[in-house]
Amino acid sequence: MEKSARDLAMPIGDCSSCRYRDSLLIEGSCRPGDTCVAVESGRQIFRFFRRHPELAVNYMADGFWERRAIVAGFIPLQELPKLIDDVDATVRRSVARRIPVMYLSRLMDDPDREVRILVAERLPASRLMKMRFDDDYLVRAMVAKKAPQGTLIHMMHDPDELVRKEIARRLPQGSHVLMINDPSPVVRRSIVRRITDRQAIRLLADADLIVQLEAIARVPVDALKLLDDDPDPDVQQAIARRREAEGKH
Repeated sequence: MEKSARDLAMPIGDCSSCRYRDSLLIEGSCRPGDTCVAVESGRQIFRFFRRHPELAVNYMADGFWERRAIVAGFIPLQELPKLIDDVDATVRRSVARRIPVMYLSRLMDDPDREVRILVAERLPASRLMKMRFDDDYLVRAMVAKKAPQGTLIHMMHDPDELVRKEIARRLPQGSHVLMINDPSPVVRRSIVRRITDRQAIRLLADADLIVQLEAIARVPVDALKLLDDDPDPDVQQAIARRREAEGKH
């Protein structure tokens, strides 16, 4: 019978030198090409440890990074701190997903941003602010999503627009006006929807048309006279519609 391309590409372990050939192999608890710890195949290794999780601790110092990364998903939680300083980032990511929260602070400054994002996802909100100065904007964005509302004011001037947009979304009511002069129109579009009608007057002349139109729809109608000389036809149409709706000309 002719082998398929998949069969030809499937790595097959050498059972002749395997420590399990006289035990698991005979019992049918492992199978070359399918459930095998001896071959460099993530899929086969995962299947092996899924079936024999108690053996994972024997491979924590294995030379193959993917084997160690998979092992990190099966070893007892108390063993995970031993892999915190593993040289491979994929291993440390596996550790960050499972390690008890009390150890997460040891991974806060990990050189791999994916590890730090996982740490930020799992840390209690009360401990997150230590990561607000992280070099990576995605880590800081995760902090902005989870940090206590009362602490967000300390991140209003983050250099990244995505982070500040999240801050604007979550700031406590009444604090949004503090970001009214944010340099990003995307952030100001969020702010103008959350400030009071009178505070929105300050955005009537905003450089961004979307912000300006939102302000026109929000401010007290008497404030619209501030834009009587605005040359933009879209602005004048918005003013006319607003005045007509309010019954004032």
